[in-house]
Amino acid sequence: MTEPSAVTVVGGGLAGCEAAWQLACRGVAVTLVEQKPLRRTAAQTGDGLCELVCSNSLRGAALSNAVGLLKEELRRAGSLIIAAADLTAVPAGGALAVDRDRFSATITAAIDAHPLITRVSAEVTEIPAARPVVLATGPLTGDALANDLVRAIGEDQLAYYDAIAPIVSAESIDPEKTFRQSRYDKGGDDAYINCPMNAEEYYAFIDALVASEKVAPRAFEEARYFEGCLPVEVMASRGKDTLAYGPMKPVGLTDPRTGRTPYAVVQLRQEDFAATAYNLVGFQTRMTYGAQAKVFRMIPGLESAEFVRFGSVHRNTFVNAPRVLTPAMELKASPGVFLAGQITGVEGYVESAGGGFLCALLLAQRLGGRDLAPPPPTTALGGLLTHLQTPREDFQPSNLTWALLPPVVDPKVKKLPKHVRLERGAQRALDDLAAWLPLVAEGFEARPIAAAEPAVTTSSAAECASSD
Repeated sequence: MTEPSAVTVVGGGLAGCEAAWQLACRGVAVTLVEQKPLRRTAAQTGDGLCELVCSNSLRGAALSNAVGLLKEELRRAGSLIIAAADLTAVPAGGALAVDRDRFSATITAAIDAHPLITRVSAEVTEIPAARPVVLATGPLTGDALANDLVRAIGEDQLAYYDAIAPIVSAESIDPEKTFRQSRYDKGGDDAYINCPMNAEEYYAFIDALVASEKVAPRAFEEARYFEGCLPVEVMASRGKDTLAYGPMKPVGLTDPRTGRTPYAVVQLRQEDFAATAYNLVGFQTRMTYGAQAKVFRMIPGLESAEFVRFGSVHRNTFVNAPRVLTPAMELKASPGVFLAGQITGVEGYVESAGGGFLCALLLAQRLGGRDLAPPPPTTALGGLLTHLQTPREDFQPSNLTWALLPPVVDPKVKKLPKHVRLERGAQRALDDLAAWLPLVAEGFEARPIAAAEPAVTTSSAAECASSD
C-alpha cells in the first residue's frame, strides 16, 4: 500500500500543473485533482491538462518585455509549463505561441509519468479537508467551491469576465486579400497573416461591431471586464479610433502589394503546429455566434471564413490577495490552504504558471522545515509576489509589468533609450535570480520531458455550443 500524498493540488491548469510538478520534483508526493473528463466548464473543449482557452500565445519573448523576462526566469528555474511551450512552439513573430493540443498533451504526459504525482478525476465542491492543499482552480472556479472559499475567507468573492477570440480555418482565408508579415519583421515575414483595411472599410467595421448583438449577462451577474482582455466590441464602443490604436494598429507593417502601411489591420496568428487554423489576435468577443459570423466576415480576406471556434465569454474569479493571503500564499483564515495562479489575482498564462511555481516552492520550503526564501524583489518572480502583497483599495488582477519591479538606480542608465534601460533591468533580474536559485535548489530533481501528440482531437465550436 502506497503512502498517502503529502499535498493535494486542486486544478489541472497552468498553475496547478506547475505547482504539482515543482513539489514532486522536490520529493513531495502529490495528488492532483482535476474535474475533467468528468466535467468541463463552458469555456473548455478538451480533456487534457493545461487547456488554453483564451489564446495560444504566451506573449512577448524579448527580455525587454516584463513577461518575456518572467518566461526566462521560469525556464532557468525548471518550469514544466515553459519547457512544454518551448517544445510545442509555433511561429508568432516576437512572441511565444504554442500548438494548444500538443502543449496540453505534452504536459499531460509529463504529469502522468511522474512517479510522485497521482492524478484523480473528480469535481471538488468544497475545500478538501486534507492539509496542506493548494487551490489552483483558476478563473473557471466552480460556484460551489467558490462559495466555500467565500465562507473561509469571510468576504465576497470578486468576479469579472474574460473574453475568448474566435479561430478560423486556414483554408478559408483568402490569400489574394491578405499578406504575411510580422510587425517590423520580428520573427520572420510569415509569422502572421494580415488582413488590411482602408479607412472606409475600417469605419464600416467599427459601426457593425458597436451595433452587433451581444450575449447578455445573467440577471445576477455584473459584466466587469479585465482591461487587458476587453471584448473587441467594448473597445469599439469607447471611440471609433480605439481599435486603430489597439489590436488593429498597422504600425510596423507594410502591404507588399501597395508598398504602403494600411489604415488598419487585423492580424491572424497560427493556432496549431500544422497551420490548419488561425486566431484573430486581440479579437476576444461576447457577440452572439450569428453576429460574429456576419461581422467578422466583413474583414478583407475573411469573407468566406469557416469558424473552427467562435469567441465567447467566461467568468473569472479571484480573491483580494493582499488582504487574505500570507507572504507564503496561504489563506490567513484557513491555515494549510494555499492559493496559486489566477485565483490569487495574477493575470495571464505565464503569470499563472509563475504563481504555481512560487506557491509550490514556498510550500516545499515549509514542508522541509526551512525558512521561506522568496525570490528577490528585483526579479520578475519577485514582482508577482509584490503585486499579491501590496494592499490597495480596489485590488484588481494584473499582468506582470515593469512597474512591479524596482527601477535600476543609476544616473547613467536613466539617459539610455527605454529598451536599453529595460534590458539592463532584465540583466539585473537574471543576475539576482542566478544568485538566488542555488538557495532553493536543495532536493530539486530535474526531469526531462518530450513533446507529445494529442490522443483525441478537441471538440469543435459547434459541439461545444451544443453541450452548453
